[in-house]
Amino acid sequence: MAILTVRHITTYHYKRPVGFGEHRMMLRPRDDDDQKVLEAELEIWPKPSHIYWTRDRFGNHVATARFAERASELRFESTIRVDHAPADFPASAIKDFARTLPFSYAEEDGPGIERFIAPLYPHPEVDRWATGFLREDGSADTGALLVDMTQTIRRAFRHGARHEKGIQAPVRTLELASGSCRDVAVLMIAALRSLGLAARFVSGYLHLGDDDDDCLTGGNTHAWVQVYVPGPGWVDFDPSSGMVGNQNLVRLAVVDEPQDAIPLQGAWIGSASDHLAMRVAVKVSAAANVGAASGVPAAARR
Repeated sequence: MAILTVRHITTYHYKRPVGFGEHRMMLRPRDDDDQKVLEAELEIWPKPSHIYWTRDRFGNHVATARFAERASELRFESTIRVDHAPADFPASAIKDFARTLPFSYAEEDGPGIERFIAPLYPHPEVDRWATGFLREDGSADTGALLVDMTQTIRRAFRHGARHEKGIQAPVRTLELASGSCRDVAVLMIAALRSLGLAARFVSGYLHLGDDDDDCLTGGNTHAWVQVYVPGPGWVDFDPSSGMVGNQNLVRLAVVDEPQDAIPLQGAWIGSASDHLAMRVAVKVSAAANVGAASGVPAAARR
């Protein structure tokens, strides 16, 4: 077990005071078997006129803020503390019927699994790339294929930030042999679904192991993949790092379509030239104890 603390600050700067439309936030991590939220605090400047919390159909926490004030700066500061239990991929726990591909999911694997098998950005080139992980007879060891695909993407693709909005089509990621974490995650999901495996998009944070708590480094917003494997259940695979399991990963949201997992989105009202900059800073650190001070007013706690 480890206690991870995440500070995530997003600041929008404008030339003059502007109005703000509704803003949707996915900044509170999920409560899953291997991670539990101990504390979640959110401070917003200027103060919203109204904020309410809901859960979407996947159980993700969603906050929506509305504003009455105009301002030249809009700032969101989220501080969360999570009890995190690292988990590997126990291939030996895979149920017998699912140890070799292809296989069909059983009814008891849960309702809604079909939505995570539905094709994502289908393309013949993606299908062809996916079948390259199969034996000549079209079969494969399920556990070995998942690990092989994760590590192949890590080795064969260039990884880096891509600042354009949206997701790069998987076939384009194949053509370029490069992409951001979200791009290679979507490629892996598209490939796995073409093979009949249930896979979903995960957004969250990556702990980089930097212990310097005085600066907002040592972490990143991140994207990776979860695959439903009969027996172990939902297992994390990070094609950007080649890692298998949830080590150093904190989940914010799981979705079937990546556009539904944007951490923060909203609108502002003014001239296009009023927008100056958006800055994002993230710090993920291993906390010494649960009671450590967070530096965020208790009034903002939920």
